[in-house]
Amino acid sequence: MNTLYNDLCNLLGENSVSVADDVVSVHSVDKWYASSPPEVVVLAQSTEDVVKVMRYANEHEVPVYTRGAGVGYVGGCVPVQGGIALSVAQMNDILELNPADGCAVVQPGVITGDLQDAARAVGWYYPPDPASLKECSLGGNIATNAGGPRCLKYGVTKQYVLGLKVVTAAGEVLELGGRCHKNKTGFDLATLMCGSEGMLGIVTEATLRIIPHPETRAMLGAAFEDFSQAAGAVQAILDSGVLPSALEITDAFTLAAARDYLGEDKLPPGDAYLMVEIDGRMGSVAAELESLKQFLEGLGALRINVAKDEAECESIWQLRRDFSYSLRHTGLTKLNEDIVVPRSKLVELVEFAQQLQADTGIPVACFGHAGDGNIHTNLMVENYSDPEIKRVADDALDKLFTWVLNNKGAITGEHGVGLAKKRWIKQALGEVSFAAHKAVKAALDPKGILNPGKFLD
Repeated sequence: MNTLYNDLCNLLGENSVSVADDVVSVHSVDKWYASSPPEVVVLAQSTEDVVKVMRYANEHEVPVYTRGAGVGYVGGCVPVQGGIALSVAQMNDILELNPADGCAVVQPGVITGDLQDAARAVGWYYPPDPASLKECSLGGNIATNAGGPRCLKYGVTKQYVLGLKVVTAAGEVLELGGRCHKNKTGFDLATLMCGSEGMLGIVTEATLRIIPHPETRAMLGAAFEDFSQAAGAVQAILDSGVLPSALEITDAFTLAAARDYLGEDKLPPGDAYLMVEIDGRMGSVAAELESLKQFLEGLGALRINVAKDEAECESIWQLRRDFSYSLRHTGLTKLNEDIVVPRSKLVELVEFAQQLQADTGIPVACFGHAGDGNIHTNLMVENYSDPEIKRVADDALDKLFTWVLNNKGAITGEHGVGLAKKRWIKQALGEVSFAAHKAVKAALDPKGILNPGKFLD
């Protein structure tokens, strides 16, 4: 066995360290296509374990790649320089659920949906809801500042982070923030960690804000003749003074794939579909639901499905989840790009995507969070491992990201940069901002051992 493995076994015990082929293989990838094996995998059980690993790694200048559930889409935890894959997946306890203080204290390996279920059981709510909430972990959510459909009304992960326990590159423990809902003491370093993609420190405990759970929710699924009509409805709803908890939109290509996968009779007519979710008190939701239905009819909706309770809402959300399965069913590789544009640019984005498809021959499917402009723009390629296909696809991505940035958008809304978008980070940030990122990184990780090889290198 190698020296690194032996040293870590002496520090942590053999049960917490592995070089077994199957364990190394799992920790070589996330949901993106890139793969690179670590030299050794550490299965941390506590903050103390993480401290020991980082003190050793800092002394010996060994790269460390922190990993939660491993369901990221940008290669963010892939250990491209070998070293240590540090898994916090087994640190998965909800340490405290305290409605009196409006907070939950969790370890980073807790699955997002499990916290939601635990909070719901006592009548409270943890709103951030990435699509992978049943398998993604809260540590990963913090690392990418994850969002989801309901962030339109409730905000993304950083709005729910009150405090963090973070192990630094040198193996010191930072206590950031706390459990108070107002706290202006010093710099907001807890928020700095949100979206830092494992490059500034390792979260080993988080104090998260929870809120009272809405009494009920309801939904409308509205079919429109085309995307521009549906996008117009998005702005019209918001202009009317209504703030839905979620506003999801789907384009013609995605609907066609869903009809092929689920059956023609399972899908509404038209080339665009809008999902509107509202929540609140029973009486107000019932009244708002009927008013919204009439409003959408006045905007030209071809058909409206009404969901008045949890079970009916789930049937509409299941259709939304089936869109991803439908795209996979095409047999094409989905390059899932979570770009963001100002809401006023939604129609122009889809028009650009259609032109990109015509120019490159690569189908483009657009669906996602219309309320905040975070539209998942998916390039559907036949074989991304083929060098020529990859070249054409990468050129198409370059055109997409350039168009997004020229239209005051962002290249990622919730997945992060990782490896997948590394090529465009300087263009996205600008020289001065990129230099500031490098300065922060150098201050907190002077030896560059936390998640090296990613977008700052």
